[in-house]
Order: sequence, then structure tokens, then C-alpha cells
Amino acid sequence: MFLTLPRLAAVALVGVNVVNAAFSVASVADIKKTAADIAFDMMQYYKGNLTGQTPGILPGPPPAGDYYWWEAGAMWGTLIDYWRFTGDESYNDVTTQALLWQVGPGQDYMPPNVSASLGNDDQGFWGMSAMTAAENNFPNPPPDQPQWLGLAQAVFNTQANPDRHDDTCNGGLRWQIPPLNNGYNYKNSIANGCFFNLGARLARYTGNKTYADWAEKTWDWMRGVGLMDDDYNIHDGAHVEKNCTDVNGAQFSYNFGVFTLGAAHMYNYTDGSPVWKDRLDKLVNATLVRFFPEKIAYEPACEDGMTCTTDMLSFKGYVHRWLAITTQIAPHTAAVILPVLKTSAEAAVQTCTGEQNGRMCGFNWRKKKYDGSHGVGQQMNALGAVSALLVDQGGKAPVTNSTGGTSQGNPNAGSQSDSFGAHNKPVTTADRAGAGIITFLLSASALGTFAWMGFGK
Repeated sequence: MFLTLPRLAAVALVGVNVVNAAFSVASVADIKKTAADIAFDMMQYYKGNLTGQTPGILPGPPPAGDYYWWEAGAMWGTLIDYWRFTGDESYNDVTTQALLWQVGPGQDYMPPNVSASLGNDDQGFWGMSAMTAAENNFPNPPPDQPQWLGLAQAVFNTQANPDRHDDTCNGGLRWQIPPLNNGYNYKNSIANGCFFNLGARLARYTGNKTYADWAEKTWDWMRGVGLMDDDYNIHDGAHVEKNCTDVNGAQFSYNFGVFTLGAAHMYNYTDGSPVWKDRLDKLVNATLVRFFPEKIAYEPACEDGMTCTTDMLSFKGYVHRWLAITTQIAPHTAAVILPVLKTSAEAAVQTCTGEQNGRMCGFNWRKKKYDGSHGVGQQMNALGAVSALLVDQGGKAPVTNSTGGTSQGNPNAGSQSDSFGAHNKPVTTADRAGAGIITFLLSASALGTFAWMGFGK
């Protein structure tokens, strides 16, 4: 395993001067205070810890509220990184409660009440948050509860199960898990990206080559089917009835981020393999060029016309966090990544002047002022960007089971999971009902507008 550096010296992320903003990130103390306030405001949207509410979820799904199940899973991962970077334990208990409450009867993040919109990507985001907990020695659950590493393994094992893989498009995960869900006929980059990411991280954490083999296989499938091309464009997905030849060219930042962090872990796991270094460096470059013009995070598919869905409004924060962690797993990337994250975070906090409290964060960071767009995603974006400024302040790289990791694993986790009858019978259009998340089809109109896949999400 390629050794990581406990401290990055290439670029200092503190010392950012912000003018005319509610928050400052000019010093370590300022960054921690700013992050704490942004986290507090984000958590005002969470009602799961109130009497009569369901722990772990945000208000939703539509029409009951704005948020689908997956975004809450992503939020808990953001708060684990917030704790890791700042040392603030304020949200540790509620995070633990949330992550354990939503595991489902199979302890695999497939609770039956979300099956109508349960995608491999939805499950994957909860699994990645559990993996983040394991890698950072987040306080372990009580012994009679499932453990962080075991939960990540459960998600991975269910997604590696033959029931999730078929011969259509020469392999690859489908978007949705239950065959009756709308979107089951779509194979997309984010579902396969989450699987790749988990496999790479589990390979590094456990040293088990099986995880790395799956990561390699997933990477090769993405390249072979054309969802990742020679220029490292990562396209959204394609339909199985077209043998995945109808590639949807829409590009979203979190697809790039999830593959970049996974590639960094494969580079580390392979002791700095030239093959994985080349892949990682090209992914980093593609991510920064496409999604950080002027060194400020930007979602080109929807930001200019503000056609972003609730889901898309949360992507920037994941990419900030994942790029920051990449610099610890693959330290040679720090000199390229960290200056961009610094500039982008500076722009982010300048938008945090909105609403009645005068400090809610906006979405369009390039404006460097509040744009009227606010919500969990916008707060999570800013929190991820600000917290990640502390990545070079003496923090250890994510641990493994040989470098101090304490989370207990379960290689057989997920073995009793519900397969939802996958691939047992053909699914007709009349069968499909429910579901959806954030995948779009790009319309053929001259305006280049988005058209929903028709799944209601």
C-alpha cells in the first residue's frame, strides 16, 4: 500500500481573505467558527430528532418535502468530515443515530419504506458515509449494533451480487434496484461510480484484492461502454434496450468527484501504480477544467439557467470534500487541487448572507453574493468547502485496518439481503411505477434544455 503523508505542505489553505461576507475563513479559528455556523443552519432543516419524526431522513420525499432519502445519507457523511476536520463533536450523536436507524432489516441500507425510489446510487451514498466513518475512526456504535466497516461491506456485497449484474450492455450496475422501479432500464455513471468508489476504498482499508478487482472491472466497464471517454468526459448513462448505445452526454460534477476519489484510492492501494497515477491525474485535470472555471465550483449542466433540481444543488460540497481527501491519499495532487479549493471556498462564503438570519448560503458561487437559492444542499456545499480548508492542518489521512482503524468488519455482510427478484422476469413499461433520483436526459432541442426521464425525481 502506497504510504500517505500525515500533513500536506504544498499549499496552505488558511489565510483566505473575504470581503463583505457574513463569514471569515482568514484563520483556522475563523474557518472552524464559520463551519460551525453553516453546520448549525444546515441542521435547522433536519427534523428527524424531534418527537414523532423519523431519525435519519430529511423532509420528503416529494411531495411531502423537498428531499429524497439519499441526500440525508450524503449529509451525514458531510458531518463526519466536518467532525474530522474541525474536531467539533456537536453532531456526532445525531449522526450515529441516523446512520443506524436507516440500515434496514438486512443491515445493508435498503429499508423497505424507500424501495419505490431505491437506486444503487442511493444505497451507495449511505454506504460511502459508513465508509467515511470507518476510515476516520468516527466513534464506533455499541457492540450490539452494526459497525461502520461492516455496513460499507454490506452495501458493496449487495451491489457485487450477481442479481445486480446482467449481460445487458456487457455488464454494469443498473440505476434502480427493484425491477419494477422506473429507471431500472438505465445504467448510469453515479451508480457504478459509488460501487467503484466503495470497492477502491475497501481495497485500501482491508488489503483484500477482491475489492480492487471489482473496482478495476467497473472502471473497465465504464470505459468500454463509453460512459467515460478518452478525454475523461463522464457521461450520465444509457438504456439497456439500446444496449447502452444511446449515451446521455449530460455531465455532473459528482460523477467526476466520486471517480476521482476512487482512483486516488486505487493509486494508493497499488503503491503508486503508473497506470492509476495517469488515470487519477487526468481525472483531476478534467474535474478542475470542467467544474472549476475561474477556480470556483460550478455545475454547468444547470447552473446558468438555474434549472438545477434539489439533488443537483448539493453536488459541489461532495466534490470539494472528495478532492480534499484525494490530496491526502495521493499527495502529489495537492499542489494542483488545493489552490483551487481555496479560491472556491472563498467565493462560497461570500454567498452566505441570505435570508432572515443574514447568513444562509447561496448556490451560484461565481456571483460572490447571495443569489436567493437556499436549502440543505446549498448549506452542505458551503460546509464541505469550508471544512475541507483544514485538510492540511495536521490531520491524518484516512486510516486502514493496519494504520489504526478500529471499525469491525463483516466480509459476509449483506448476504441475507432482499434481491427484489432482480432479473427474474422481463419488466414491461406497464409494470414500472414509482421512483427516480437525479438522472436527466438531455433533450435534442436547440436550446439544450433538460427533459426528465419521466420518473418524478
